[in-house]
Amino acid sequence: MPFDHFDLLAPIYEKVIPASATEAMLRELNPSPSCRLLDAGGGTGRVSGSLQEHVGSVVLSDISMGMLKQAAEKDNLRPTCALTEAMPFADDYFDCVLMVDALHHVNDQVQTARELWRIIKPGGRIVIQEPDIRRFSVKLIAIAEKLALMRSHFLAPQKIANLFPFDGVEVDVHTEDFSAWVVVKKK
Repeated sequence: MPFDHFDLLAPIYEKVIPASATEAMLRELNPSPSCRLLDAGGGTGRVSGSLQEHVGSVVLSDISMGMLKQAAEKDNLRPTCALTEAMPFADDYFDCVLMVDALHHVNDQVQTARELWRIIKPGGRIVIQEPDIRRFSVKLIAIAEKLALMRSHFLAPQKIANLFPFDGVEVDVHTEDFSAWVVVKKK
């Protein structure tokens, strides 16, 4: 098994990586109070932990056991060890799927997009927030991750949107500061 950088980072992750803006996440997700939310590649739950009071339930998936251990210490998060390329959930299961700063870490981004599309209900949303690789500072981060032998593969915002060529899809792409937001709606 390859070295897992995130197992090593898990105990200090939330101390060095700031929490994402809850208001922005809620704006993009637009969840109902009964929303079933998946935080795909959710790590320690630093993002979905702040969304719990706004949704019905939260499932957090990740492949790093160190990250999942940290997530398990948070109330009402249901951590699940799963690859985003092969999610252990039924078709049309989730109302919302959130993937923050994680798409560039998956092995197969095309298969991940297929799986997220498969598990989202009609009328649901997939919200992907990624560092905007078109920004110079993000390019430096990408280089640093390569030097650290991480399996990172950053995509430009429109290339992320192009991962969802499905019937009944509506995709909105916009950027804020150093982040790209891709919001995928399943009609």
